[in-house]
Amino acid sequence: MIERLIARLIIAFIRLLTGAQAFWRGIRPNAAQRIYFANHASHGDFVLLWASLPPWLRRRTRPVAGADYWNRDPLRRFLGGKVFRAVLIDRERKAAPDKSDRPDPIEQMVDALTGGDSLIIFPEGTRNTTDAVLLPFKSGLFHLATKAPQAELVPVWINNLARVMPKGQLLPIPLLCTVVFGPPLARIDGEDKAAFLERARAAMLALRPEDPDDATPSDNDDAIPPAPVEPA
Repeated sequence: MIERLIARLIIAFIRLLTGAQAFWRGIRPNAAQRIYFANHASHGDFVLLWASLPPWLRRRTRPVAGADYWNRDPLRRFLGGKVFRAVLIDRERKAAPDKSDRPDPIEQMVDALTGGDSLIIFPEGTRNTTDAVLLPFKSGLFHLATKAPQAELVPVWINNLARVMPKGQLLPIPLLCTVVFGPPLARIDGEDKAAFLERARAAMLALRPEDPDDATPSDNDDAIPPAPVEPA
């Protein structure tokens, strides 16, 4: 299928560009349904995270992305819908006067999970182009975790991609990128939204290297090297 071929080319390109390495800390890739939640500083974030998954997980994992960006032209619609199988959500729905006529993003994500897929989401809701380490988290992760208790909540830290592909630059800068997967976030009965989001934020920050140039080597024996490029 043409979609598989394009996916393989994209994966090969992103790994050539970034030298991407994946590290699994306190967790292993398996068939459990998961919600991977990560920091968001570049348009390439979900592609890098998606490409870092083993092929058999990648086929059942769908990125959540903004419909306004991925529906902008035929090429992006094809890549988002057919190659990445992204769940395209309306990020402006809350502000729209006719929001009742637009799909509810949380329900779209719940439907994807109900269909058996895992998800990649970005709790900040938009790219972080500020000097802050993380933007405040939106409430979507909390509502999704509440509606999909069967899915494991896996924090992820993506390092260096914003520096490889800086905003406004025509050519990428060769730097090593890493994707670090952490242990699932435990659920606490009766926990309120603010406390949950604070724990989710802390779980992500715990995976962040102290030095952005750090190659992020494993600190335990459970690290698993990046999946091979070939089967997409």
